[in-house]
Amino acid sequence: MTLTHYYRCFLGIVWREALRFFHQRERFVAALVRPLIWLLVFAAGFRAVLGISMVEPYATYITYEVYIVPGLIAMIQLFNGMQSSLSMVYDREMGSMRTLLVSPLPRWFLLVSKLLAGTAVSILQVYAFLAIAWLVTRLEWVEIDIPLAGYFTVIPILIVSGVMLGALGMLLSTWIKQLENFAGIMNFVIFPMFFASSALYPLWKMQESSELIYYICVVNPFTAAVETIRYGLYGQMHWEYFGYAVACAALFLGLAILGYDPSRGLITRKAAAQA
Repeated sequence: MTLTHYYRCFLGIVWREALRFFHQRERFVAALVRPLIWLLVFAAGFRAVLGISMVEPYATYITYEVYIVPGLIAMIQLFNGMQSSLSMVYDREMGSMRTLLVSPLPRWFLLVSKLLAGTAVSILQVYAFLAIAWLVTRLEWVEIDIPLAGYFTVIPILIVSGVMLGALGMLLSTWIKQLENFAGIMNFVIFPMFFASSALYPLWKMQESSELIYYICVVNPFTAAVETIRYGLYGQMHWEYFGYAVACAALFLGLAILGYDPSRGLITRKAAAQA
């Protein structure tokens, strides 16, 4: 195998994911409506309860809408990662996944290529959301002030967080044998990760309420994604959370590749189940 074969395979997987994304317009609309409802509706009510927050990396008091933007960005990537894993379960049931995995190229390369393609799609969704958020700010519906440089400095962080959350979804797809079971698994993973994090409220508020929940939020990988995005939007880096996100991404991806190993992963389990 030459580099040309790897390059063509990578482009083919990316192109397939792009076509699937653009043909499924409902998926794109749903990816934007969900965070916009949180931004325009829920934030208005929560603002009256939580007031304003002053936490790093913000230099002054901010509105609640400004605070939850990084969490909503991470939510977009989380749901996209779960949607990508859903497509893998569907492809496995339809047989196209087996066609992909019997390629002479290494299995890890195929899975990483699919993961990077899904991450690219999630980043497109994030910037579509940021564009709408900028528009509603200009219309004075909300007050969200993100520095212009922040739209660029956050890109490498979005890649890491997208890979981490996409790898988590890929790992889940190795355990889900039927498409009907996916909704329950998604609810079991998405909502605890989202609510037990710093996406909606600062960690110090959680610590005031419960030390146990606070520590759960601290070790939650989704918190690492939210906080690195929060710092990245303002041209800063939280190295501890960034390193934790990279470590989680490597762990999830390694376990997913192991799960798709025919000698010990989903193929073996599926064959045993059919027997």
